[in-house]
Amino acid sequence: MKIRQLSIGDAWEITPVLHGDPRGLFSEFYRFDHLAAEVGHPLRLAQGNLSVSARGVVRGIHFADVPPGQAKYVTCTRGAVLDVVVDLRVGSPTFGRWEGVQLDDVDRRAVYLSEGLGHGFCALSDDATLTYLCSESYNPLGEHGIHPLDPELDIAWPAAEPILSARDAAAPTLAEVLASGGLPDYATCQRYTETLRSQKG
Repeated sequence: MKIRQLSIGDAWEITPVLHGDPRGLFSEFYRFDHLAAEVGHPLRLAQGNLSVSARGVVRGIHFADVPPGQAKYVTCTRGAVLDVVVDLRVGSPTFGRWEGVQLDDVDRRAVYLSEGLGHGFCALSDDATLTYLCSESYNPLGEHGIHPLDPELDIAWPAAEPILSARDAAAPTLAEVLASGGLPDYATCQRYTETLRSQKG
């Protein structure tokens, strides 16, 4: 398993070793110990999600209040998506930047993003299926969104006409959420991560 930090701080790309023969394929798509060694603390597994999307669907950009936030470990078990991490942490050196990683059922890569980061994706195939491992269960009062087509973010979604949910289409811009004080604070996120590291034993 190869783990590479993205240009966005506190986000990683994970590439598993694939063991294939004429019978099929086996891989370890998640390793508790390998991820913890890289991130500095284990992922608390509180909820698992499955998302199926048609080609051209864009979901996101979603984030959660910190603390506790919601770290995510995301992989694509069928089809392909462009998975996008956005730094929404006010005060971060990479605030407002995004990075995309193609997740698919060929290379079987995964993305881990820490608490406070925004997440979204665009389905590159029909029935694109994502599996999420989440550090916290869903809390509708602490969950928020940024409009995925916000020109300020300027995300290069690979869809001529992105298909959005009603919720995402009505989401505010980054500037609007920043003005309202609704974005995660970088220093608060870093302090929260340190508490997780201190509890790792």
